[in-house]
Amino acid sequence: MSASDSITAGFLPLLDSAILVAAREKGFTEEEGIALTLVRETSWANIRDRIAVGHFEMAHMLAPMPIAANLGLTPMRLDLLAPMSLGLGGNAVTVSAKLWAAMAGEGATGPDDPAAAGAALRAVIERRRRKGEDTLRFGVVHPHSGHNFELRYWLAACGIDPERDMELLIVPPPLTADAMAAGRIDGFCVGEPWNSVAVSAGLGHIATTKAAIWRSSPEKVLGVRQDWAREHGSVLARLLRALHRASIWCGAADNHEELADLLSAPAYLNQPAALLRGALDGELETGGGTRRFPDFFVPAQKAAIFPWQSHALWFYSQMVRWGQVPHSAENAETARRSFRPDIYRAALRPLGVPLPSASMKVEGALTAPTPVGVSAGQLVLGPDGFFDGAVFDPTRLDAYIASQRPAFR
Repeated sequence: MSASDSITAGFLPLLDSAILVAAREKGFTEEEGIALTLVRETSWANIRDRIAVGHFEMAHMLAPMPIAANLGLTPMRLDLLAPMSLGLGGNAVTVSAKLWAAMAGEGATGPDDPAAAGAALRAVIERRRRKGEDTLRFGVVHPHSGHNFELRYWLAACGIDPERDMELLIVPPPLTADAMAAGRIDGFCVGEPWNSVAVSAGLGHIATTKAAIWRSSPEKVLGVRQDWAREHGSVLARLLRALHRASIWCGAADNHEELADLLSAPAYLNQPAALLRGALDGELETGGGTRRFPDFFVPAQKAAIFPWQSHALWFYSQMVRWGQVPHSAENAETARRSFRPDIYRAALRPLGVPLPSASMKVEGALTAPTPVGVSAGQLVLGPDGFFDGAVFDPTRLDAYIASQRPAFR
């Protein structure tokens, strides 16, 4: 095995690092002649900076991060591409036990009804304002994160101005429960297992989930340095094939017990396997009992690892909406090209697996499982709706961005 077949990848201790962990621990990368080294990090800023200075060839990465890098929004120049997603869903919004009690008093019923939870949160915010109480503080893991955008989307759709009605702070995922325990934040949006960690410690209550805000929605990607990908295309293709097989293994319910054990190791998530198993099975303790969440985290089904360019453009639309980048045709094209379904297809075509014929789709349009055009076999997508009934058509990007501009009383 040559040095070029050795890959060092950064990751954060999150459930959606599962495909990378399984690829290494179950031998899928070894079967492809790749020596994969996984390096755990504490924050997404560290991941960004270490890949920029060459410590990593690639990383478990927030889906908007390659887009932000290619748009010049990183401190150091960084050109990235995302040839594969690492699953759908996996996030939740958790609020403190005290805040949930106040929300429940205003009609919040549980995580599967984000509209009711949002309306209750708005009522609590308005009551606190009348009483002259402190502004609520919520944590998100990075400015260029799905967490930031989905939290803002949920709040705004429920009539809450995330820029005026609350304060959003950056908190690394492993510190979210500790920040709540210390009274620094009243809520947070983060990936598992950190919602469950807060709930199990009696600190918080899961108010809603990513899968409830936007079903079958993207979360992490494999972020790869463009210079490395150009020089090592064949190695990258073999890695993608290994990760594909790992995703299938992770998606099989019969493997969840073993997967939870693997992820629980000190080198990975360092949390009890029983706590991890619930999220893998879609059964979470919310703080008010155990609930089942269909498609809470999807590592394989529904084209979960396909890098849809419509996902990239939706994230871009939110960057524009919240003032991170100006909208232009050039910026939109940069965002779209940050996700690379062409590399994905070329790598997986030899396996004969179903490959979507399209690179973009209308997001939020599927209300039921729907077969789509593929290269071979059958592929079923959806449901994929936004909780407020909105639809994102990437071919009408300008109109969508215009409709999404913040407009509050």
